[in-house]
Amino acid sequence: MAVPTTASVCDTNRYRPPAVTGLVDLLDRQVRDCPGARALVVTVTGNRADLSYGTLAALADDMAERLGGAGLRRGDAVGLVCANTAEFVVALLGAARAGLVVAPVDPALSRPETSARLDALGTRAVLTGPLAAGAGTASEADGTPSWTVRVDVSRDGSATVTLGTGEGGPGDGARGVRDGERDVRGAAGELTGDDALVLFTSGTTDRAKMVPLTHANVAASVRGICATYELGPGDATVAVMPFFHGHGLFAALLASLASGGCVLLPERGRFSAHTFWDDVQAVGASWFTAVPTIHEILLDRSATEYPGPELAPLRFVRSCSAPLNAATQRALERTLGAPLLSAYGMTETTHQTTSEPLPEWGPLKQGSVGRTSGVDLRVVDRGGRMCPVGAQGEVWVQGPTVMRGYLGDPDGTAGSFADGWFRTGDLGSLDEDGYLFLTGHIKNLINRGGEKISPEHVEDVLAGCPGVSEAAVFPVPDAHYGQRVGAVVVVRDDEILGSGQILQYCRDRLSPAEVPDRLEIVAALPHTAKGGLDRRAVEKRYAESK
Repeated sequence: MAVPTTASVCDTNRYRPPAVTGLVDLLDRQVRDCPGARALVVTVTGNRADLSYGTLAALADDMAERLGGAGLRRGDAVGLVCANTAEFVVALLGAARAGLVVAPVDPALSRPETSARLDALGTRAVLTGPLAAGAGTASEADGTPSWTVRVDVSRDGSATVTLGTGEGGPGDGARGVRDGERDVRGAAGELTGDDALVLFTSGTTDRAKMVPLTHANVAASVRGICATYELGPGDATVAVMPFFHGHGLFAALLASLASGGCVLLPERGRFSAHTFWDDVQAVGASWFTAVPTIHEILLDRSATEYPGPELAPLRFVRSCSAPLNAATQRALERTLGAPLLSAYGMTETTHQTTSEPLPEWGPLKQGSVGRTSGVDLRVVDRGGRMCPVGAQGEVWVQGPTVMRGYLGDPDGTAGSFADGWFRTGDLGSLDEDGYLFLTGHIKNLINRGGEKISPEHVEDVLAGCPGVSEAAVFPVPDAHYGQRVGAVVVVRDDEILGSGQILQYCRDRLSPAEVPDRLEIVAALPHTAKGGLDRRAVEKRYAESK
């Protein structure tokens, strides 16, 4: 029996998502109706200052003029290397108003990694701003100038922006070819006049891929996020997730600005558990979104740092980018006194694809990532046929947020689409109400003597063991079975827990084939820049090195 794949998460007669068409008009309604309202709260050396919507729009217009004056033309691609600061926001919106295509890059990448990404795209310039603590030095791609963006904010909320271009003009590139009136190199030749962004996939299982997203993709994603959580001018949040990735960019920053809300940018542009709750109180945050590892950190420190629901009242909390185990979800909801809503998305779908609804619009189901938000979704078997309710298959997505394909990778594009549907590579099932339950990823499956084992499922069970804060499961090469199940876990500091106890917990809850053949307790696990488990690093460290 087919199940519904498109479901409204709120009463559309009550809530109207913002009528934006992309990055260019993201601020227009606020500038027209409430120019003095807070858009950003900027934190510098312990001092906070408000940036109004009118001021932010003026800064973006100034930046657009400076970029055009520096020689960039509509359709050019530019890199953006910056922490979660005012410079990132102004550079992004200014570049969009100048008709440029922006490619945000992780500031923590090495110089060769940064150059490889920007060279492959063919950027004409790299815009750089303050980097997060611990990040390296922003670097130029080969033959591409690096221009410094600086935003100075006064305590009274006035601000100015400067663009330091030095002597360097836009990079022509030795490999550039003439396309009309602009020089094009790399994959930038595949960009269109509708494109707004190019995001890079995390690259933990394959090399990073380039995902072009149009202004229409951006608008559809922002409207879907706003509608799911009914975001409006009364809402505020703290920027926890990095803006170079879809989670922080679309869910926290762009959805908040489009809906007239406010975003606090933490000092040094990065999340700090030590100052987080102070930031929440300072901005009057009504919600925040983060990955499970950050939720675990906040939960572990809540006894001494969380000020309580009276001082930090939250309407809801959101979790995305990695599976959240049920035990953590329940504990956080009890502690914060707010619903914790799990969401699911990908770079290729302009972030959010599904989310649990607000409690007034539907039940919360443990282990689910909710219903679709503005896209069609189906679960199919190996033959592409729709699976019945509760049956596991691959998740396919179709809709206005889905990318058109990867830049410079026709084979990757062809393999990722079937009959107009994007093949996510994720495994899951739909229940009778259209709620999606993810069970793993096809590429991660462990083949133990012909039996396919989902490491994500085993990790969820391990994480539910009292005293375990995090777990990673990986394949271990084996001459007899082909692969065996390996696991590493992190135990909370105040717990005395041995591997034997953890394995017994697993035996009571897993099939014999799923129980780890080898389990090791470690101090910490490696993570990607967006906060998810770095499976490639885990496997290299704990499977290949043994």
